[in-house]
This record gives sequence, structure tokens and C-alpha cells, in this order.
Amino acid sequence: MAVYTHLGAEDMAALIATYDVGTLVSAKGIAEGVSNSNWLIETTGCDGNGARYILTMYEFRIELDDLPYFLSLLDHLAAKGCPVPRTIHDRDGALYRMIGDKAVALIEFLPGVSVSTPTAGQARAAGRELARLHRAAADFPATRANAMGIAEWQRLAQACGPDGLATIAPWLADLVASELPRFAAAWPKGLPETVIHADLFPDNVLVLGDTVTGLIDFYFACNDMAAYDVAVTHLAWCWDPADGNFRADLSRALLEGYEGVRPLSDEERAALPLLAQGAAMRFVMSRAYDWLNTPADALVIRKDPLPLARRLEYYRDHPEIFA
Repeated sequence: MAVYTHLGAEDMAALIATYDVGTLVSAKGIAEGVSNSNWLIETTGCDGNGARYILTMYEFRIELDDLPYFLSLLDHLAAKGCPVPRTIHDRDGALYRMIGDKAVALIEFLPGVSVSTPTAGQARAAGRELARLHRAAADFPATRANAMGIAEWQRLAQACGPDGLATIAPWLADLVASELPRFAAAWPKGLPETVIHADLFPDNVLVLGDTVTGLIDFYFACNDMAAYDVAVTHLAWCWDPADGNFRADLSRALLEGYEGVRPLSDEERAALPLLAQGAAMRFVMSRAYDWLNTPADALVIRKDPLPLARRLEYYRDHPEIFA
């Protein structure tokens, strides 16, 4: 279970009492997640009819100085009608609180489920909501650099080392050594930028049928190329989880949904094959690092980097899928 820090009943009740959400009824740890501790919170609600929230304690990979960006972004997008959870401010108006040296935030609970095998209708809806997010975020005043850009891929590759990567698969070390320099030399510049989610995998999208009810986990959000966010989402949605094969129907649906709201320019479309390869490398490197550095007795399940490395190769060898 992704709960790294234990909060006793009295501490949890005292924390919830600092918000205008009623009194605590229950707090249940949530198994999903890698970097944070999460609980599903039930309270009596302000009107006595009950309410649900998500409480997050920030444990790893998130700098405290970045929290105002992430949490204010949720409020900005929610105010624009995007299906994102609002940040619940405490009674003093603060976005987050501190428990010892760790920050905690209370977030609106949204209905819906995440799907492991999306349909074309769900992929189309996800593309549409991603484009709406990009448009709605265009006037968000804060900025944040992409902390998971090429420089971080290079740092992670160095931290893993060729010998470490070879323990995952001998060919993985060769792939990283050959592809990373190519991305550094050829990475697109000058494409339209906005705030991007940067991690819109299906488990970060809540749906009911073919309707997106929630976009969640904005903790990699940053200012970067909109087309790169499309590439990340394509990487995440357009492959069969059972056999790893590319799904052309999901690809068409995702891109149609996106361009129905925000058409891609010719330059963005031409850049998608390389951006998708780079998106794959970004997650290959973070997963490879976690694979090598997560303790064997950790409660978090490591994610295999090899399927995404195969997707990188497919994108490199089949640029026509974005034509």
C-alpha cells in the first residue's frame, strides 16, 4: 500500500478539523501511487450529509516550493470547467499544511474509475479533455520548468549506469546509449507551450462510460510543449496492455478527440514521432532507476521499463502512425 507515513486516529482527526469539511468519519489508505502517501477521507460534511476527500502527504520527488504551483493549478483549471479536483483550503486559506517536515493537502474527491484497457470512446474523451486542459491553462500565471526533461533522463541514465541497465536487459543499456544523444541533439524547439499534465496515463484519468469525470495527479505538471503532452498521453493510451501491440484505433480516437478542441499545427504533427520516442525514454529512465533502487521489501510495486523501451523502438521505426 502506498502509505509511507502512519497517522494515528487522533492526529488525523485533528488535521481534518483544520478544514471546514465536517468531522472525520474514516480514513482509509489508498494502494495506488508511488511517491506519496494517500488516504480516502470520509467526513460528516458541512451539511451533515457526508463528504469524501483525498488526503495526500508528499513523501518523494516533490519539492515543497512546487506545491503552490500544483495546488493553485487545480483551482485554476476547476474554475475553467475542467474535470479536475479542487484543492480544499484550510480555515486560514492555506493550500497545504505541515505535519513535521512533510506537507499534506486535502483534495476534492471525484467520481469515476480508472481503466486498464481503454476503449476508443474513452481514448477520444481523454484526448478531448487534454486539449481543454491545454487551452484552460494558457493564462495560468505561475510557471514551472519540466523537472523530467532531457537533462533528468541523462542524470538518471548516469545514476543507473550501463551495468545497472544491463541487469534489467542487456539491450536496454545499448538503447539508452544510442538514443539519449540523439534526443539531446534533435529535440524540437519553438513549438507552442502551455501548462502540461506530463503524466496522463489511464490510471490518472477517471471515467464513467465514455465520459471523463476526473483528471488527477498533477505532480509532474509544468510548462512545456503541448505536443509533448500529446505524445506522453499517446504513449500511455495507445497500446494493448495484454500483448504490448500498438492500437491504431486508440491512436486515431485520441488524436481526433484532441484536435476536435485544439488542432495541431503542421510543425507539431511533424514533431510527434520524435516527441513520442522522447516520452518513452523519459518513463524508461524513471522506471529503470526505480527498478534498480527500490528496496526488495518495499510496499510499492516496481514498474517494468522494458515495455516502454519497446514502444520507443516502435515509434522510431513507424513514424507514419502520426501522419
